[in-house]
Amino acid sequence: MMSMTQAPAASRAARRQHDREIVMLAVPAFGALVAEPLFLLADTAIVGHLGTAQLAGLGVASALLTTAVSVFIFLAYATTAGVARQVGAGDPRAAIRQGMDGVWLALLLGAAVVVVVLPGAPALVDLFGASDTAAPFATTYLRISALGIPAMLVVLAATGVLRGLQDTKTPLYVAIGGFVANAALNVGLVYGADLGIAGSAWGTVIAQCGMAAVYLWVVVRGAHRHGASLRPDAAGIRASAQAGAPLLVRTLSLRAILMIATGVAARLGDADIAAHQIILSLWTLLAFALDAIAIAGQAIIGRYLGAGDAQGAREACRRMVQWGIATGIVLALLVLVSRPVFIPLFTGDPVVQDAALPALMVVALSQPISGIVFVLDGVLMGAGDGPYLAWAMLLTLAVFAPAALLVPAFGGGLTALWGAMTLMMAMRMLTLWLRSRSGRWIVTGATR
Repeated sequence: MMSMTQAPAASRAARRQHDREIVMLAVPAFGALVAEPLFLLADTAIVGHLGTAQLAGLGVASALLTTAVSVFIFLAYATTAGVARQVGAGDPRAAIRQGMDGVWLALLLGAAVVVVVLPGAPALVDLFGASDTAAPFATTYLRISALGIPAMLVVLAATGVLRGLQDTKTPLYVAIGGFVANAALNVGLVYGADLGIAGSAWGTVIAQCGMAAVYLWVVVRGAHRHGASLRPDAAGIRASAQAGAPLLVRTLSLRAILMIATGVAARLGDADIAAHQIILSLWTLLAFALDAIAIAGQAIIGRYLGAGDAQGAREACRRMVQWGIATGIVLALLVLVSRPVFIPLFTGDPVVQDAALPALMVVALSQPISGIVFVLDGVLMGAGDGPYLAWAMLLTLAVFAPAALLVPAFGGGLTALWGAMTLMMAMRMLTLWLRSRSGRWIVTGATR
């Protein structure tokens, strides 16, 4: 029997172990998450010098591409959970095999998207309201970039494989390499080869294909090492799709929330929509830091449950929630301290600044709530609890939509809208906390 002095020591040792695992996985994951938006930043900086019409076209095409790819983020999430369970169960061969099912699903979905986007590009651009001068550039960029969508989806699935294998460093290295290659190719093709916006699209496609090739090389090497088959398995691909379907519902619901918020902000006036875009960009950046902990949660929880260690999963969940709260508090303080500098970086218009400042305060104060939400979201994803996450997000959408739509009706401004966004996060926290407290997410074994 453990003595009273031994128990606290064992507890401290367990916390230190969890802390090491969280840092080891979360820090590289954060780097990879931040590196991804740099693709668009590089394209924007290079294309921006071609002209306003080209930049406007890039904006429309990028919005369409980002939406198309973000819808399939479940390829990373579901694959991480499934692979991590097999790792915890001590079966790396089955882990790689399950990861390959996700990669094959990514290729199939990518091919389907290409078939839709290539002929439908002009209609999609028109749907987004591109001007007559910007539409041709948007169509050109969209059609060429669509060829890289299969590679982008493979990157998502393969990233999930490596995260499930408790490796977040390789995705960081690949993301950095991809960014450097993308920037170099864009400069060379846009200006050196004088291809204009088409050169930017081709440079991005080549960089994405290169990243996918590196990931596939890593996964295939692991498959050979553990004797896992690389051939497509219909049953395994169907299982990957079934595991990802609830997460697709969750993602679409979240996208709907963000679209509603932007639509309401646009109805408030030009100054409010401009301020909203500034605040949303900051909110997204803060989400990267919290999402890194969530990614660590997916990998760690999946491994514990696969190993049949329910108690370890509970303790890891508890510790990650503490990390989420602490990180949220730190982020809140950083936002509050930097607020006099942050907003002027984006606009010198005093009307926009006045609209953004109180909304920024709301975002800062809500960060501890966001910390809990992101962590518990990652925990339940790692547990393969997708159906609950889907229903919880649909419920959250049902609460948020009327609250946000009533903001203009009652004469509320941007601060009231971000109050509704905070209500949305509070609703997510409540649903996730109730689920985590119930323990129903704890299902041990190599498969859920």
